[in-house]
Amino acid sequence: MAEAVGFFTDTTVCIGCKACQVACHQWNELPAGKSGRVGLTVLSGDSYDNTGSFSDVNWRHVKFIEQFTESRVDGRWLLMSDVCKHCVHAPCLEVCPTGAITRTEFDTVVIQSDACNGCRDCIAACPFGVIDINPASGTAQKCTLCYDRLQAGMEPACSKACPTDSIQFGTISQLRERAQKRVEQLQQAGEKHAYLYGADEKILGGLNSFYLLVD
Repeated sequence: MAEAVGFFTDTTVCIGCKACQVACHQWNELPAGKSGRVGLTVLSGDSYDNTGSFSDVNWRHVKFIEQFTESRVDGRWLLMSDVCKHCVHAPCLEVCPTGAITRTEFDTVVIQSDACNGCRDCIAACPFGVIDINPASGTAQKCTLCYDRLQAGMEPACSKACPTDSIQFGTISQLRERAQKRVEQLQQAGEKHAYLYGADEKILGGLNSFYLLVD
């Protein structure tokens, strides 16, 4: 069994370029058009989010959240590349009736399409809304954390493509240590609200994709 790996996402340096989304589509040969839940949407002028949510073809979703508060009348953007959390205690895996959802030697969670019966139990169980049904195959799909690349000793396509290192890949132990240092750095610089979401065991035993937030 290899040491558990995953993602640490530092939202403070995300620029919303969507290179991660593009890399995910290219490596996994995912179409950019219509999907089971949502296709590319017409931009409203209020947001740069042209995917809207996760879907069977959008395994990564870059969120563009514009925030206004009384103390920040000018507003600010929260840019965040979101993905499957590969939960330590994964609800999707626990409810799958066919054993199609498994945990790999890297402690990541993948769906084996050839064993999926399309029952949608995993969709209802996932608290993060990352799973969807492919209308062509009738099977559930989501991020695999580039399992094929991991087996070949390669970094996942999304983190490899990230130009600002907002998405960082590595062992969970290394990422937690790196993330805690980053939180301390931000807090010392005056960002008192900086914290880690999902890095400890409080949420589903820990998330193998966790985040640094300032909200």
